[in-house]
Amino acid sequence: MAEKSTARSALTVMICTLASRILGFVRIAVISALFGAGGIADVINLTFSIPNNLRKLSAEGALSSAFIPVLSKSIVRNPVDKSEPVMIVRNLLSFQFVLLLPFCILCIIFAKPLIGLVLADFTEQWQIDLSVRLFRWFINYLLFISISAVIMGALNSSNHFLIPAVTPILFSVSVIGSIIFLHKQLGVFSMALGVLGGGAAQIIFQIPKFKKYGFDFRPNFSFRNKKFRKIIKQWLPVLATSSILTITQTIAFRFASGLSEGSTSALTNAIVYWQFPYGIFSASISTVLFPKMSRQIGIGDHDGLKDTIQYGIRYLAALLIPSAIFLSIFGREMISLTIQRGMFTAENTNMTAGVLTAYSLGLLSTGAYNFLQRYFYSDGNYRIPFTITGIVALVDIIFSLWLKDTRLGVSGLALANTIAFTLGLIILLFLINRRLGGIDVRKIMLTFCKIGLSMLPLILFLLILKHFTGSWWMDGSSLRNLLILAGGFIGSVILILSMYKITRIEMLQDILSRKR
Repeated sequence: MAEKSTARSALTVMICTLASRILGFVRIAVISALFGAGGIADVINLTFSIPNNLRKLSAEGALSSAFIPVLSKSIVRNPVDKSEPVMIVRNLLSFQFVLLLPFCILCIIFAKPLIGLVLADFTEQWQIDLSVRLFRWFINYLLFISISAVIMGALNSSNHFLIPAVTPILFSVSVIGSIIFLHKQLGVFSMALGVLGGGAAQIIFQIPKFKKYGFDFRPNFSFRNKKFRKIIKQWLPVLATSSILTITQTIAFRFASGLSEGSTSALTNAIVYWQFPYGIFSASISTVLFPKMSRQIGIGDHDGLKDTIQYGIRYLAALLIPSAIFLSIFGREMISLTIQRGMFTAENTNMTAGVLTAYSLGLLSTGAYNFLQRYFYSDGNYRIPFTITGIVALVDIIFSLWLKDTRLGVSGLALANTIAFTLGLIILLFLINRRLGGIDVRKIMLTFCKIGLSMLPLILFLLILKHFTGSWWMDGSSLRNLLILAGGFIGSVILILSMYKITRIEMLQDILSRKR
């Protein structure tokens, strides 16, 4: 019953995330069509990546990993009296204002030296000047998304996932609408307006459900609350862990800006396509299972915890392995159809596809690594994720320095990332298996064997389709190409579901079962 409930909750988040990711493709298609794939587009993508990466350190990333376990345990231990959970959320919201409002003001004041450091490899002064002006708008998004993330965490900890899953859709709609209708009047700053409008919409949309669960926005600056102090104590090591990955990604963009023109946009666009299955599947499963693991630890359900971990790994494998295969084989065609128009050429498509393939090889490794980190956070252990993440970052940088100067170019940066996270996953699996006295490896291996068998018809189908349809991707967007890609995708889904039903993949049965 618990696994079926988990599967359905994850499916709810996946469906909403699917809509968000599709709009994400529309967003990058609009940006690419109106601003190209190099020059101005490089400035937009690199500048927005700064607050977008910093949000991983605020409530949506590091702080969520620290406060969701505490909040979930507080709710499960006090199902009737909500005073403690409400106080925790008030403290967190107040903390966001105290911390981020001065930070954003300082970033606006010192935007020029900050951007000069990040864009040091850009040779054109106009690019740096434009980035400074954009950054002064984009950085305010950090405050909006951090407040929204506290609300999301409160709802997820209360076992409600629908409204938080819908909110990212509003962001993409705001950005797309702003660019389409205002780009002639505001140019690139139409995106800045859309970003801020989308950030505000995410907060407003969640307020009714947030209040329904008994939470409110009354400020509370009494930071002596023991639970809040515990969260901050746990946040600092998670912040350090997230900072390592943020710095590593910033270094990757720095490396990309020093390569051939369009490399930064190729890296940015490839990440968006890679995040399509990652966000739908990996992030959704982690969103649902993270509070669950925290509750199981809170009530001492050791056996249930082991079942949750092995189930999560198997669930991720069933979804991410076929995703990686499709992206690797048909990624170029998908990129061409969605964004190859206007100033985005076939050459840009080819470069982005190479990066996407290298990232796809590590799709399962990165997803499982992110999920297993949540186990340690649920258990209050922050030292191990910090140490292993440091190793991952070091390996990533070492391989990036080597591979970027080979014929791989910007694709080498993605391959370095894949190698690093695969190594990190292996280490985490070893440590978790030892800490828990052994997880059910037999179930995991059986699922992997079933998935491997199920992938053979998929690979054969995609290769045959690719062979008989030829190099249609070079023509970019057209109705014919859309039908080919849609046929490939629908055929792949039918094959995967059919093979999963034949091989009795448990996750599919849990989703389709009507039993409660």
